Amino acid sequence: MVKTLIEKWRQWRFSYTPLVELTISKDRLIHNLRAFQNINKNIAIAPVLKSNAYGHGLTLVAKIIDNENLPFIIVDSYHEAMILRNEGIRSVVLIIGYTPLGNILKNKLRNVVFTIVGYEQLEKISKELVRSTDFHLKIDTGMRRQGILLKDIDKSMGLIRNNKSIRIVGICSHLADADGKTGNFTDSQINSWNNLVMEWKKEFPNTKYFHLSATATIICSEKITANVARLGIGLYGIDPTEEGLMPNLKPVLEMKSVISGAKTIVKGDRVGYDITFEAPRAMRIATIPAGYYEGVDRRLSNKGFIKIGNAFCPVIGRVSMNITTIDVTAISDIKLDTPVTIISSNPSDKNSFINNAQLAGTIAYELMVHIPQQLRRKIV
Repeated sequence: MVKTLIEKWRQWRFSYTPLVELTISKDRLIHNLRAFQNINKNIAIAPVLKSNAYGHGLTLVAKIIDNENLPFIIVDSYHEAMILRNEGIRSVVLIIGYTPLGNILKNKLRNVVFTIVGYEQLEKISKELVRSTDFHLKIDTGMRRQGILLKDIDKSMGLIRNNKSIRIVGICSHLADADGKTGNFTDSQINSWNNLVMEWKKEFPNTKYFHLSATATIICSEKITANVARLGIGLYGIDPTEEGLMPNLKPVLEMKSVISGAKTIVKGDRVGYDITFEAPRAMRIATIPAGYYEGVDRRLSNKGFIKIGNAFCPVIGRVSMNITTIDVTAISDIKLDTPVTIISSNPSDKNSFINNAQLAGTIAYELMVHIPQQLRRKIV
C-alpha cells in the first residue's frame, strides 16, 4: 500500500513529456515467447534478459514474463539479479556470467543460481564454499571463450564430488557458429555436447537442466540432448539467422521522438560536423533531439532513415551526440513537434533494427544494447 502511494506520488511529482520514448509491446513479446515454446514441446524456454534485456528494459521485460511457465530467466551479472529481486521478480534467476567468489559466499538472494565458467573458478569455489549453493557448470565444447575444457571434465567431476556444498543443478555450453552457413563446426560441437551429457548423467543423475541451444538453434533442438533452450534476441523479435528461419517473429521495440526544428537551406550549404553533406539543391531539412547518445548510431550518418508518417527521410550529415538532421523536402507539412519514428518495429522498414544494422555494418544486437538505460520505456 505504502509503495503504491509512493509510486503514484512520484508519477505526479515527476510527470513530463520525454524528448525520446521507447514503446515495448507486451503482446509481441509474449507472441515471440509462445512461438519458440511451440517449436519443441520437450524443450523449456529460458528467456535471456542480460544487458538490460537487450536494451528493452530489464525490469520491464521481467515483469511481463514473470508469471509465465519458465524454468528460469537468465541475466549476466549479480547486479542484474539484485535489481530483479529488488523489483519483486519471483522467477528463478540464473546468472550466466562470471561472479566473483565473494559475491557467491555472501549471497542473500533466494532462488538465484550461479554459473561456474571455468576450471580455475571451480577450484577456488571447491576450496572455500561451505554453504550449499546451486550452480550451472559451463562446458567449452569448442567456442574457446568461457567454460571448462572437455579434457578437464574428469578432474572437475572429482572436485564436485569432494565438496557436497557444490550442487550442480544444470550444465550448459554455447555454440560459436550457430547462425553460420556451413554448420560443420556446429555439428561437431553438438556431437561433443551430446556425448558429454550422456557421461554426465551417469555420474550425476540428479542434474536437472541441460542447455546448449540459443535462439538460432532452437529450431533444430531435436538433435541436441537437452531439456532447456536459451531465448535471447528472438524473444525481442529479431531473427539472427541469415536465411530468416525463425517462426513469424514480431519486433517488440519502437523508438519515437519529435521534430525539434526545421529550415530551408540553399544549394551548396553544408550540414553538420565535418561538413560531410553538401546540399545539391535548395532543400527543407529538420532536426530531431536524438543522436548517438540516445542510440542513433553514428555510422548511420548520411546513410540512415527516420520515418515520418509513411515516408522515410534520409539522415544527412553527421549524427551528433544529441541531434540528428534529416532531409524532409518530400514532406510538405513538417513543423515543430511533428512525431517521428527513429526505430521502427516493422522489420521491413528502412529504419528497423535489422536494416539499420546492415547500413551501419554491424549486428542488431549492438544497436539494441546501446540504447541508453535512462530513456523512458513504456509497455503498450
